Amino acid sequence: MEYIVEKIGMSRTIGVPSKVVTLLKVKEAKVCEVNDGVALVAYSEGKTINKPIEGQQKKYNLSAEFNKFATLEVANTEAGDLDMAPLANATTVKSSFNTKGRGFSGVMKRWNFGGGPAAHGHRFHRTSGSIGNREWPGKVQKGRKMSGQYGNEQVTVKNEVMSFDAENGVLVVVGSIPGANGALGRVKVVK
Repeated sequence: MEYIVEKIGMSRTIGVPSKVVTLLKVKEAKVCEVNDGVALVAYSEGKTINKPIEGQQKKYNLSAEFNKFATLEVANTEAGDLDMAPLANATTVKSSFNTKGRGFSGVMKRWNFGGGPAAHGHRFHRTSGSIGNREWPGKVQKGRKMSGQYGNEQVTVKNEVMSFDAENGVLVVVGSIPGANGALGRVKVVK
């Protein structure tokens, strides 16, 4: 079963062996259609509404707050509110979030290169250095570690569930989860 969640932030437990935990808020969602366990689910994200979204809201009799749609594996067999029962019994979940984007980064930040000497008169401080060979192969090899876009890629991690507050919709998992606070992601119940 999958759920759309928002990362609230991180904290730690009170105890002798203190554990790092991440708090996730399960977004309120409505199941619109169910086909073989895969459902079209509407949830809220911001206040951007366009004509196609308005049409879908009329089609499924949704209020204006539900302005985003996604396909998820759900426990529901028919349209209505999303079933939260699998989360109450979950022990392990897989979380998929986008990591924090760091933009265009150099090789020292992106690949942890050492860089050159910082002495006076030296030209190899934070650059990548030589990137190709001479006569053969006469080109830059594929997979060469170079500067470029770093971060903002989807990462999936497996975490143990510590608790689930069904009233407030807060899921507490042990360990860290990628992404910034306030980021939206998916949680899939494994066990």
